[in-house]
Amino acid sequence: MKYIDLRSDTVTTPTKEMREAMYKAPVGDDVFSDDLLMNELEDYIAKILGKEAGIFVPSGTFSNQLSLFTHCNQGDEVIVDQDAHIVQHESGASPIISSVQLFTLESNNGIWDLDKLEKVIKKRTISTTQTKLICIENAYSGKVLPLNYMARVYKIAKKHKLAVHLDGARIFNAATALNIEAKEMTKYADTVSVCLSKALGAPVGTVLVGSKEFIDRARINRKIMGGGMRQIGILAAAAKIAVEKMSKRLYIDHENAKYMEELLRQIPGIKIDENQRDINMVFFDIDNDKKYQLDEYLFKKGVKILPYEGVFRFVTHYDITREEIKIAIDLVRDYFLS
Repeated sequence: MKYIDLRSDTVTTPTKEMREAMYKAPVGDDVFSDDLLMNELEDYIAKILGKEAGIFVPSGTFSNQLSLFTHCNQGDEVIVDQDAHIVQHESGASPIISSVQLFTLESNNGIWDLDKLEKVIKKRTISTTQTKLICIENAYSGKVLPLNYMARVYKIAKKHKLAVHLDGARIFNAATALNIEAKEMTKYADTVSVCLSKALGAPVGTVLVGSKEFIDRARINRKIMGGGMRQIGILAAAAKIAVEKMSKRLYIDHENAKYMEELLRQIPGIKIDENQRDINMVFFDIDNDKKYQLDEYLFKKGVKILPYEGVFRFVTHYDITREEIKIAIDLVRDYFLS
């Protein structure tokens, strides 16, 4: 049975072109930097994001944590949004791997009060640690942060001689929403993590980009973290297609999310979170206690969603058609109106 899977764009499967490229890919030992396809991919992604070098790692969590590990020393402080992926969805990795202290700053849908941001930056004293890094996220859940905001955060960081890391897991979605090249965003960060296995559809991988000096150090730290891989040209082959081609079709996912939103609005009681409607996600709620069993009902009907956790999040992606969206939302309508 083929399920209509609205849980996340992480469920995308490699395209036929990716699978064929993987089968034919020449390979080499990447720990020795002998995998030419991977070298090419890392250089390519660094170039389109306006950085000097890149390094491939297995996941977004690995990439973010590698960045913190490479930017910081033990006991340094990292300022990060209280709801950021680094805080909420990386299994408490930061103090385990990097021995850093996270300062979680409350935001309004990813937008900090920048006066507060500047006030919480610490200088080393006998009693306090020092702030070393500021982490921002764009896209932030379903919201895209504006360029002028990123520029202001970056300016504050440089004023205090701090580095900025951008968790750009869905940076190509954000760039699509803003109708700009991704490098227009990444110029406001020293390092950037970009995921290849979400909406871009590659089977595995994230690339961390930054200066050559930073990536050289990150390559050693990747080995320490157990991320040294061998014949991974097969992954580079799929990833290159993901970036070159799949990034150009993300507007379709965004249009499909808008279509989904329109269908959901027709269901009495549904409330759309309009603050998170910039990319391929629709967040919504309904004042109906039946919502707590919606995931179980839909699963029996051939639709996968995440359980209700204060809000529903439905995600469009390459493997979902408009026809399937209509089927899924009709089931949601039938469930709540029955």
